[in-house]
Amino acid sequence: IITLSDLECDYINARSCCSKLNKWVVPEVIGHAVVTVLMLISLHWFIFLLNLPVATWNIYRYIMVPSGNMGVFDPTEIHNRGQLKSHMKEAMIKLGFHLLCFFMYLYRLVSKMAPK
Repeated sequence: IITLSDLECDYINARSCCSKLNKWVVPEVIGHAVVTVLMLISLHWFIFLLNLPVATWNIYRYIMVPSGNMGVFDPTEIHNRGQLKSHMKEAMIKLGFHLLCFFMYLYRLVSKMAPK
């Protein structure tokens, strides 16, 4: 979010912004897919179903990168067609999702460790 807002305010150029963001796309896809599969294996159905759409969206976004683009974030197209605003909105939604998941995991951990 900070990198995208820096680009929006012209503190950094589009090429450096996109290279910073693109280096985290593959680890994000792999990490989210691993967490989703682990939730399926451990039979946490609600959390699995909550993570499945986000993992699917990350994989779809990574696969559908047009040929010739630098990655999911492309410096030649980020200012065109409102992509910067859509990337900002997506980053905010993901931040909210990850905060929700963090507190759900924390609650689950504490409730499992509490004496009965």
